[in-house]
Amino acid sequence: MKKYNFNAGPSMLPREVIEATAKQCLDFNGSGLSLMEISHRAKDFQPVVDEAVALVKELLQVPEGYSVIFLGGGASLEFCMIPYNFLIKKAAYLNTGVWAKKAMKEAKLFGEVVEVASSADSNYTFIPKDWTVPADADYLHITTNNTIYGTELRKDLDVPVRLIADMSSDIFSRPIDVAKYDAIYAGAQKNLAMAGVTIVIVKDDALGKAPREIPTMLDYRTHVSKGSMFNTPPVVPIYCALENLRWIKKQGGVEAMDKLAHQRAEIVYGEIDRNKMFVGTAQEADRSLMNICFVMAPEYKELEKDFLDFAVSKGMVGVKGHRDVGGFRASCYNAQTIEGVNALVACMKEFEANH
Repeated sequence: MKKYNFNAGPSMLPREVIEATAKQCLDFNGSGLSLMEISHRAKDFQPVVDEAVALVKELLQVPEGYSVIFLGGGASLEFCMIPYNFLIKKAAYLNTGVWAKKAMKEAKLFGEVVEVASSADSNYTFIPKDWTVPADADYLHITTNNTIYGTELRKDLDVPVRLIADMSSDIFSRPIDVAKYDAIYAGAQKNLAMAGVTIVIVKDDALGKAPREIPTMLDYRTHVSKGSMFNTPPVVPIYCALENLRWIKKQGGVEAMDKLAHQRAEIVYGEIDRNKMFVGTAQEADRSLMNICFVMAPEYKELEKDFLDFAVSKGMVGVKGHRDVGGFRASCYNAQTIEGVNALVACMKEFEANH
């Protein structure tokens, strides 16, 4: 039976990316050594980093004056590194879910944090509107996609202060205007690569302003100046990212990813809205194209486990919703196929017909 991977992360990767990375893990560039055992300073590996950086800049049209670096620690480490490097006196945060809240918690260790808006009272079912940013804030931090609650801010904001974004779960799924941001960070394990590497795009002249001594490893300038090679980077995940960036370019770039994201979402949300047994959890205007969250309609609540078991029996993997929301979550990152979402919809229709 064919499996369809809807895991929220680590998530599905294109098969050709997996196979290409696995091949290099056996013999890297004909060297007789595995990618897993070569030195990150080997002459054959530097071109991997160079090409990956070049493709990030090409695909996202990164302007001059920005650096692209590969780090460890995931987005959770960036929650700390961002205020360490950018917070002088006050930072503004838009609270749209668990990850935004965790980022705020870390920032409070370094200065005043202003929550400009929150949808917590509604269990984060929407992106707050009509809020203002304090003019004296050092930066505004946003989380563009909320994996747990299925909401997404799929546009680049115009704000009067520096803008910093956690794009862990929707980077490379749409074109973005990088020039509007001073820093963008993303754990790779959704749209970019296997788990283990974090990508950071940072504006060079925004660094070095914080009035504090920053530990060497937590200072973005360290990694910019050393080209991500200050310490041993996550070699295999970086190579996996390179293969995925090549794949995205071959598919037609982020414009093609954006088109595919809308196509997948229209198929799944269309069935959720049609099917009497299911209800979407996020407000329609803010529905995520990456993480489609839904629950049983109230009158069918007792069938939740039955549907989950049925979906699993049909080859659906990772469709159980996060414990904070319950129900179901179909994560549709770049590698997810139209075949995959059609299989899920067929499963939903069959379950409806059986009840």
